[in-house]
Amino acid sequence: MNTLRFRWLGLVGLVAGLAGWLVNWLATRNGYGTPTLPLTSLVTTAVIIAITLVFGRRVLRWRNGKRDRPLDPILATRTLVLAQACAYAGALSLGWHAGIFVDQLTLLSVRSTTAPLWGSVALMVGGTLMIMVGLVVEDFCKLPPDDDGTGAPGHSEGEYA
Repeated sequence: MNTLRFRWLGLVGLVAGLAGWLVNWLATRNGYGTPTLPLTSLVTTAVIIAITLVFGRRVLRWRNGKRDRPLDPILATRTLVLAQACAYAGALSLGWHAGIFVDQLTLLSVRSTTAPLWGSVALMVGGTLMIMVGLVVEDFCKLPPDDDGTGAPGHSEGEYA
């Protein structure tokens, strides 16, 4: 499995940011509301982050030597996929809400409320945390360069657990 590439995360965030800005620009100029997630979605974001960290911790404990029982390879693979999906979802959320944030900044002088602006900031922080947790848990899933997964010294090149 390939590692996350910052270039792809940046591209996802940039495309989502442009789309968020454009959709928000069209919506607000035509009398519609701001197309942002509700702040209650931060609860969902926190649950996703917590689940990713719990599974990542299980893989990390096994990787660091607590090998009283073998690690289920399906669990390790699912943890890696979850970490990568968490990072991509975070990039998407960060980009979308950054685009909305930029457009909302231009409307500060004509709006009486700054709630959409602060909501976008909160959701951008949630997206950033998702990216960070995804990258950290992905790193948890990597075997050290001298470990082949059996507990005996080997010569692998830092593959995934």
